[in-house]
Amino acid sequence: MTIQTSGLYNESCISRYMNQFEIGDKVVYPNHGVGIIEKISNRLVAGKFERFYLLRICSNDILVMVPTANAGDVGLRKIIDRKDVNQLLNYLGSDKFFTQRDWKDRFKENSERMRSGSIFHVAEVFKNLVHLSRVKPLSFREKRMLDRARFLLISELSTVMNLREVEIEARIEKAVTKACGKGPAPVAEA
Repeated sequence: MTIQTSGLYNESCISRYMNQFEIGDKVVYPNHGVGIIEKISNRLVAGKFERFYLLRICSNDILVMVPTANAGDVGLRKIIDRKDVNQLLNYLGSDKFFTQRDWKDRFKENSERMRSGSIFHVAEVFKNLVHLSRVKPLSFREKRMLDRARFLLISELSTVMNLREVEIEARIEKAVTKACGKGPAPVAEA
């Protein structure tokens, strides 16, 4: 199945980040977030040597081994450039949405977007689920996906911009609130 997009971001931004990596590169492993390539090694697998990236996921300190030959297939990519952050925030603030009516189709398409490795696809899932959540309650699985998309956006953008996660969260929430045409939720007075 081909992932359809809203066309509001430049698809060339996606492929630009999928290439060979070096030790110390900050990368994104789909659905896990930002990690750092700690080692590139050869291992004997099924009687032949294969080359692997060993990366440490920053959010939970786990180590992941990714075969270099499969890195592109699994969506491993470098973090986006700082210059692409504005394009991403502009997309989040735009009033274009792409959602399926049927929740099963929507969940399937959103799952594919999340697995793609593209921060722009993750932003699309985040924005569409936030918008949908303001129209009707999300299913439990969609709530989890929304939380995951929020986490992935915040972790990558805070790394790229070298800002605290709360600052990035405020920026993306402001952008998507603008897109949804609603003001911020009222704050209860003490």
